[in-house]
Amino acid sequence: MKCPFCGAEETKVTDSRDSAEAFEIRRRRECEKCAKRFTTYERIEQHPLVVIKKDGRREGFLYEKLMSGIVKSCQKRDVSMEKMEEAGREIESSLRNEDKSEIASSTVGELVARKLKKLDKVAYIRFASIYKDFEDVTDFEKEIKSIKK
Repeated sequence: MKCPFCGAEETKVTDSRDSAEAFEIRRRRECEKCAKRFTTYERIEQHPLVVIKKDGRREGFLYEKLMSGIVKSCQKRDVSMEKMEEAGREIESSLRNEDKSEIASSTVGELVARKLKKLDKVAYIRFASIYKDFEDVTDFEKEIKSIKK
C-alpha cells in the first residue's frame, strides 16, 4: 500500500477492525518514511451491480457515488462520518441481498431516503428535494408536513 502523502511503498498496519456486517476491514496504517497515518478499507469483491437509470441507461453501482450523495445531504449537519458510512454499508448490503444484478435507480433512492429520514430530517429534505425533483416551495412544505406526522 502506497502512502497517499509521500508515495512511499513501506507502510505498516497499526490497527485492524471488522465492520459490523463483516464485509469490510478497516485498517489504520502508518507510513514508515514520513510517519503520517491514514485509513484504508478492504472490501469483499462481490458480483457487479448495475443501476438502471430513469432514462434507461445502465451504469455500474459505485459505493463511492452512494456515499457522495449521503455526505452531501448531511453536509453541515451533526451526523458523524461513522453514521453515514454505516448507512451506506446497510444500503449496499440491502441491494446485494436482493440477489439481482440489475437494480432500478428508484430502489437505490428510496433506500437512501429511508435511511436519511431516520438519520437526520434536514439531510432527508435535502436529498428528497433532488431525488423527488421538487419544483417549488409547496413541494418542500408537503414533504415537511409528511415527516412531522
